[in-house]
Amino acid sequence: MPAEPALRQRSRILALAAVAVPLAAVVADDVRVRRHLQAARRDPLTGLPGRDILASRTASLARAHRDLLHVLVADADGLKTVNDTLGHAAGDTLIATIGHRLGTWAQARRGLAARLGGDEFAAAVLLEPTATLREVTALHQLLAQPVDHDGQTLSPAVSIGTARASDLPDAASVSRLLRGADMAMYRVKTGTRPPGYLATRHDAYTSAVHGRRPGRPGTHLPLA
Repeated sequence: MPAEPALRQRSRILALAAVAVPLAAVVADDVRVRRHLQAARRDPLTGLPGRDILASRTASLARAHRDLLHVLVADADGLKTVNDTLGHAAGDTLIATIGHRLGTWAQARRGLAARLGGDEFAAAVLLEPTATLREVTALHQLLAQPVDHDGQTLSPAVSIGTARASDLPDAASVSRLLRGADMAMYRVKTGTRPPGYLATRHDAYTSAVHGRRPGRPGTHLPLA
């Protein structure tokens, strides 16, 4: 009966193929669902992800390259004035351009940019510590490049704060890094520190008011 082993082998192959076809369809569907979910979690104006994806990527970079990790928070200054004088379409153009520029810059530095909401952005990137000031200065100049909107020239003004993970305790969490960068941005924005200012341990561990940096809109409101 020499043909029986061959028949059994052929039957097994057919059975495996029967299982593999629907399994491949399930995997393809799973990939499509994941892509749709990722698209849904991106800001429709800039195409950037939100805070949760940024936090996850920052944590991953911290585990692998903490000595190179830098977290930046950037705030578009004067957006309300642009909206009030030129219209919200002009403001949207400004935000979209800043988001695109920051995203491209972060990607080139093995990182990720995100829109935190409104006129505020953040990024987690890998930089050599000796290059921090030069890189942040160049980013500021990049984001400040003129933007064309329906024949009008918009001049972006952006305040940037930076937290360097190696300057903070090893136990400093992603939220501490973001808070440090946010505080540094606020100090630059208000003129109490010069552009390129790096967050200190004190900045990262500043107490929050209702979950916000002291001085941010909403901190004066009572808790609900």
